[in-house]
Order: sequence, then C-alpha cells, then structure tokens
Amino acid sequence: MRKGTIQAEPYDFEFDLDSTALIMIDMQRDFVEPGGFGETLGNDVSLLRSSIEPCKDLLETARKVGMFVIHTREGHRPDLSDLQPAKRDRGNPTLKIGDVGPMGRILVRGEPGHDIIPELYPIKGEPVVDKPGKGAFYETDLLGILRNRNIKKLIVCGVTTEVCVHTTVREANDRGFDALVPADCTASYFPEFKRVALEMIKAQGGIFGWVSDSDKVVKGLEKASTGS
Repeated sequence: MRKGTIQAEPYDFEFDLDSTALIMIDMQRDFVEPGGFGETLGNDVSLLRSSIEPCKDLLETARKVGMFVIHTREGHRPDLSDLQPAKRDRGNPTLKIGDVGPMGRILVRGEPGHDIIPELYPIKGEPVVDKPGKGAFYETDLLGILRNRNIKKLIVCGVTTEVCVHTTVREANDRGFDALVPADCTASYFPEFKRVALEMIKAQGGIFGWVSDSDKVVKGLEKASTGS
C-alpha cells in the first residue's frame, strides 16, 4: 500500500496511490486555445490557459509515481445522433455544435478542435473517455473503468470549473468516490464562477469533496510513492 496525505480544505485528503486516479477534464483545443470555439463565443481563453502549467506539473508527477490517469473530451458523433436538441439550440448561438468553426466542426469527435491540447496529450495506457454531456459519468464507460481498476478516490482537474469539473465531482460523490480538486489545475472564463464553484465543493465539511492546489498534491503524491 502506498498511502499518503494531501493538505486540503476542509481537511486533509487521505489516499492510496494504487486506488486513486487523476482525471483531466476536457483540456481540448476548442476550449483552451486561441481561435477555438470558446473564443468565438467571446470568452478570454487566457483565463483557461493559466491552468495548463499546473496541470502539466501534476500530470508529469502522476506518471512518474505510476498513478492511473484518465482524460475526457466533450463532443459528439459525426452524425450528431447523440446530440440532444436542447443542448444544440440553448443560448441561440451563432455557431452551433456540428457547424464548421475555426478548428473544424464544433465539438465533433475526430475534428482538430475536439482533441486534447499537446501540452497534456495522453500517452499509452491512459484511457480517453468521450462524453456527450457535461459530467464524465453520463453515457460513458468511466464508472466501469474505475471499478475495474479498484479506484476509490479521484483527483479532478480541467475546465471549466463550474460546468464539467463541478458536474463530474458531483457525479463522483453520488457514486461513492472521494474527489479532490486542485484549484490552480482548473479554470473558468468567469473567475467569480470558479471561486464560488470551489467554495461549494468544500462547504459543509466537504459536501462534494476537497480543494487543494497543485504544489500540495504533487508533494503528497511524491511522498506516498516513496513511503515517507
């Protein structure tokens, strides 16, 4: 057993490296890169890009200590048969899911914008879960993957804090997983939304999970890997 502790709020997060997974949520080109779908909606993508380096540091540490890593991507089948009309039309956007954008068809699997950014690209042995909704458990095989690996605890990073990250943490909570979110490894186009979303996770004694930062998580993983 490679047990460890990460300093976190509302209290320390205890874990075993062999039953803990790192999940990188939707670090996709269309959301994070200039010229992508997120920017076409009028968002400042630099607010999301601030999470890349902390995510990279944590990802490299997770790989070094032999931690199980999973990546997710939000998107739909090319024929859009899994796209609900409510999701497609909500907000009356100028460009809808499936339309051609700066990086190919928006949020369509296999298109350039749908893929994960180079800085955090998956390596061999790291599953990529394609999801049609906001939560990583909805209409995916994530739960089966975690159970097959006897995963009990999750470290959840990615974008955006208040949408796909928050939804996934809530889903994980309802399925019996403990989840920790490193604050600097997640981001939002709206900084106030990020702040409030993190407050909600750790409120009431950790009603949905724990909040920490990448430095504390890296330190905890490294100490657990050496048994110190």
